[in-house]
Amino acid sequence: MMWKFLSVLRSWMVWAFTILLLCTVVGIICVTLFLSNLQKVVSIYVIAPQPVAIVFGAGIQSDGTPSDILEDRLDVAAQLYLDKKVQRILVSGDNSTIDYDEPSNMMRYLVNEKSIPEGDVYTDFAGRRTYDTCARAKEIWGIERAILVTQTYHLPRALMLCSAQGIDVEGVSASLRSYTWSLKYRVREVFAFVQAVIDAYVLHPKYIGGAPETDLDP
Repeated sequence: MMWKFLSVLRSWMVWAFTILLLCTVVGIICVTLFLSNLQKVVSIYVIAPQPVAIVFGAGIQSDGTPSDILEDRLDVAAQLYLDKKVQRILVSGDNSTIDYDEPSNMMRYLVNEKSIPEGDVYTDFAGRRTYDTCARAKEIWGIERAILVTQTYHLPRALMLCSAQGIDVEGVSASLRSYTWSLKYRVREVFAFVQAVIDAYVLHPKYIGGAPETDLDP
């Protein structure tokens, strides 16, 4: 009886050690990727010009106006354009239902509120996740180099995912104010980053494809 107990205990210890070792390895990989991509965050004042800025969707109000987080992303992208740091802006977001259209409202804000020429703003209607936006930026839009625009907490994940797709990227922070639930976003980002690493380097999940659009990286 004791022998069986020890055998079961040994098996559980082996499994526990294996899981602990796996978690440690994954943790080290994630921390390394996080820190390396954090170094790609550059001030808007010194960042080198690139062909395009990619703006990630972040929610719109019921009247179509951008959330505070999204508004700041769009404002920073507009500033990059006006400072001639980018020639075009790709707005990517969720349009999974007929009643919810982030990209069109993002474009409308840039054109109407920031006086960005409509011909220089491009809409990606299938950027439901950060992974989707980066994958489609490379495969659908032909982007090789870009400036990513999002909040500081989100930048390492966005930079990592786009880099994994083979895009040469740097990021500019759009953290222009304090946000409601900012602590919640930061905590969630820890788990989202781990999932993003697994998606980028292990699972390679499917994304909504389609025919190649206008090449934004001439």
